[in-house]
Amino acid sequence: MIRKVIDVYKKYGFLLSQLVERDFKTRYRRSVLGILWSLLNPLLIMIVQYLVFSTLFRFDIPNYAVYLLTGIVMFNYMSEATSQSMTSIIKNASLINKVYIPKYIYPVSQVLSSGVNFLFSLLALYIVIISQGLTINFAHIAILFAIACMCIFILGVSLFLASMMVFFRDTQFLYSIVLTIWTYLTPIFYPESILPNYMMSVMEFNPMYHFIRFIRFIILNGGIPDPKAWVYCAIFAFLSLLVGSFVFKRTQNKFILNL
Repeated sequence: MIRKVIDVYKKYGFLLSQLVERDFKTRYRRSVLGILWSLLNPLLIMIVQYLVFSTLFRFDIPNYAVYLLTGIVMFNYMSEATSQSMTSIIKNASLINKVYIPKYIYPVSQVLSSGVNFLFSLLALYIVIISQGLTINFAHIAILFAIACMCIFILGVSLFLASMMVFFRDTQFLYSIVLTIWTYLTPIFYPESILPNYMMSVMEFNPMYHFIRFIRFIILNGGIPDPKAWVYCAIFAFLSLLVGSFVFKRTQNKFILNL
């Protein structure tokens, strides 16, 4: 499996890098601040939500700015990457009809280009972490595991959505509703302690809850999450990739008939 991935990268790595570069340049074309928006956007959102929720709702959460920004950065990456990937096949219809390229390259490139934005958002997060006086220790290395699992999960969702979008164009509108509900069902700006017991049972099936919780525990507590947290992240990551890859593989040969 690993050898196959390496062979594919050798064959299509340059093309993938070109697609990522194209998407990235298109995103910031004619923008004065350009890539700085990747840094400023999560910070501005955090400031607004911090003022609203810390003042009006008075959530008593230690280091609330870091708590809030961690949720914003992680959830925004998932939201942006999956939304962009969803239309990746349709947007590249003219290229797909002319040249043979593995079709999964298109959603993968969108996940990677959004990942570049995510890296700048992480920089913003660590600026806030340092400004709040929190300690950065060796436990932070474990964050790479959660991020890797989240990226795999996002890729699986992206492959599934890209497939569905080719056949059902209403997918984009339905998914926007799902994202809105998902946002409020994930403890991004509120503490999970306010949730009733039945909602905590539902939260067990929310992948983003587990990814964000894993990363927050390391940043805010400076420790390593328990084994159960690691297992949850891994399960959701590979289940998503398994389902997304299966649906994409089964439907990709019919894409050209519906573009």
